[in-house]
Amino acid sequence: MTQTVRRQFALAATRLLDEDPDTAVVLADISAVRFAVAWARHPKRVINVGIREQLMMGVAGGLALTGMRPIVHTYAPFLVSRPFEQIKLDFGHQDVGAVLVSIGASYDLASCGRTHHGPEDVALIDTQGDWEVHVPGHRDEVEPLLRAAVRGGGRAYIRLSERANGTAHAPEPGRFRVLRRGRLGTVLAVGPMLEASLEATRAMDVNLLYATTVRPFDAATLLSTLAAPAVALVEPYLAGTSARLVSEALTDVPHRLLSLGVGRAEVRAYGTVEDHDRIHGLDARSLRQRFDTFFGR
Repeated sequence: MTQTVRRQFALAATRLLDEDPDTAVVLADISAVRFAVAWARHPKRVINVGIREQLMMGVAGGLALTGMRPIVHTYAPFLVSRPFEQIKLDFGHQDVGAVLVSIGASYDLASCGRTHHGPEDVALIDTQGDWEVHVPGHRDEVEPLLRAAVRGGGRAYIRLSERANGTAHAPEPGRFRVLRRGRLGTVLAVGPMLEASLEATRAMDVNLLYATTVRPFDAATLLSTLAAPAVALVEPYLAGTSARLVSEALTDVPHRLLSLGVGRAEVRAYGTVEDHDRIHGLDARSLRQRFDTFFGR
């Protein structure tokens, strides 16, 4: 599925290169082969700097200063954690925009070990304040979100994952989608966490919201659909990354919040993606147990 999602991104980015002469793609070797056709068509706007992620950000920041719209891509830990100082200075401090697109998510390449795991990415981006963050849960959700981010002109992070939901839901950038109404509380599932959340809430009397955009945070939909003041947040990155935003949305509402996601403790026996899901309690069975307790069934 990684190949499919990444291929979908490469095709969408190539179409943007064809359509918009101000668009550029900046790579650090990862996925370079997928942009071979685009490079042949636009050799000055597909730039591979090699395995030099900090330079990748510097090049993208320079392009943005000239009025270009750079799309920057590699694995999540190489895109966010490693060159974070350059993200802060080359985009935020210089007040220019870019679209960062990662692949690999928290532990898609589980067996590659900690160097290829990136559960802290959204929390790091959050420290910069004014970034959009999109988390598609299906390959068909990638292109609409990419196009919206490129058109937006600001700073955006799109987090791609091999973990895919069975069905695509047309994204409305900036809005949560209401998939089900219920009375006991609300489950907010982010991106690829929808599939397990759907299975875990089967026959449960709860709201089910689906988020493909988490920054800005759609507080209005959360509030307008709140039937009971109990919210379970299911995120595919560090647990609790969006907890403060749920609390801010419900400032005037006494409420309970359950934050589920990737734990802080490092998993040193790498195993498989499914092993990590079980360890972090993100498989459907574990989610069901937590929901049963939290919602009082």
